Amino acid sequence: MIDTPVKQQNTAAFYGQAVASFAVALAATAIGIFQLEADPWVRAFLGIAVLYLVTSAFTLAKVIRDRQELGQKL
Repeated sequence: MIDTPVKQQNTAAFYGQAVASFAVALAATAIGIFQLEADPWVRAFLGIAVLYLVTSAFTLAKVIRDRQELGQKL
């Protein structure tokens, strides 16, 4: 029997929820860092750390997705 791959597609609502959730989390973190009672260099360091974490998370998600599309196991 031949297995036909099924292409899964997300709904617009799921996509919108994911984007909104990401935006709220990033905004809340930015506001928290901005309101932090610390020296400006400490807030700048935390801001850069958050940006690095976000880019690392996107890269990791892409690598995992690419591996899954190829059918490789982690």
